[in-house]
Amino acid sequence: MAEDVTYARKYQVLTVLATAELLAMTLWFSVSAVGPELAVAWGLSATETAWLTNAVQLGFVVGALLSALFTVSDVIKPRYLFSASAVVGSAATVIIATSVSSFLPAVVLRFLTGVALAGVYPPGMKIMAGWFRAGRGFAIGVLVGALTVGSAMPHLLRGVGGVGQPTPVLLGAAGLATVGAVLVLFVEPGPYQAPAAPFDPGAIRRIVGDRATTLANIGYFGHMWELYAVWAWIPVYLSLSFTASGGETEAFAALVTFGTIAIGGIGAVLAGISADRLGRTTVTSASMVTSGGACLAAGFVFGAPTIVVVPFVLLWGFAIVADSAQFSAAVSELADDSYVGSALTFQTAIGFLLTLGSIQLTPLVADLIGWRWAFAPLAIGPVVGTAAMLRLRGRPEAKLLAEGRG
Repeated sequence: MAEDVTYARKYQVLTVLATAELLAMTLWFSVSAVGPELAVAWGLSATETAWLTNAVQLGFVVGALLSALFTVSDVIKPRYLFSASAVVGSAATVIIATSVSSFLPAVVLRFLTGVALAGVYPPGMKIMAGWFRAGRGFAIGVLVGALTVGSAMPHLLRGVGGVGQPTPVLLGAAGLATVGAVLVLFVEPGPYQAPAAPFDPGAIRRIVGDRATTLANIGYFGHMWELYAVWAWIPVYLSLSFTASGGETEAFAALVTFGTIAIGGIGAVLAGISADRLGRTTVTSASMVTSGGACLAAGFVFGAPTIVVVPFVLLWGFAIVADSAQFSAAVSELADDSYVGSALTFQTAIGFLLTLGSIQLTPLVADLIGWRWAFAPLAIGPVVGTAAMLRLRGRPEAKLLAEGRG
């Protein structure tokens, strides 16, 4: 009977945790979604507009690295860290919506939002790992799916009435994140959660020194090189592609952007189920081959009729994030239980650091050869990531993944 209660309870916890994650992560692209409006209102250049996204990425990297260095997510109870961080990010977004009218303070506040979100995503994964051993790939898939839909939400808010009105979009995102901060407080530690660990400056050295964990991380880094650059710039690609083919409204482009990102939530869940059955290395490799191919195919699809472009970007959006959760699941299975939180934080910190380069590179490539082929250089990430995961599959540590499925 106790096992039945635990079984039922862990899925209740997963539901609440995923909802809290979805709501909190609406902060990520809240300002980026209304970037076109802010660029006009504040007189921003293209480079400054890009930094409305990159500031979050950089803040997340700094926050995650500090958290990993001081093992914050293993010392502070994850639900409290998650909740407090979501409140800080919400407050920064409200200030932008109500009191900011220029570039520099907005970038500072976006940086602070990124630091705060480093206290949301990795601790959320640690909470989940405390409830799931069997089915962990599915559970993390649900969590990453929630993160994905949350990241897309500002585009939905903009598409259904926020075009030309950035303030309601920003306040809406902040309000949703605050609700998420409250919800997570109802999630107690699971039966598999390791006790809080003391500060250990050698934890990161041991994480980096483990060969199997490093291969899983390289897979994740290749995936991240592509993911956030596509998420950041797919609105521009779609807008210009629709214009080239005869035109669609800006609201329609925003809704397609929402769909392109949000459908990855379904991909993450289905990939989680598949990875638990077929193995993490198999599913991540298949996903990266698909999304990497889409980086190249995007050039051929650009300017095609809407009936061609929309299914293509939806397939791309499905595949591009499907594998994301499985790299986290792999690290949670390979790393020492006492420092899973720090291992996951370190993984995400370096991954997001790489996104700074790919997000900046993409418009530079577009300036040289046009938006048709701007995503092509991103394909190198999936190539490197696939090679790392196939290498991991051949190592003896692969038996620790997905209950021996690799």
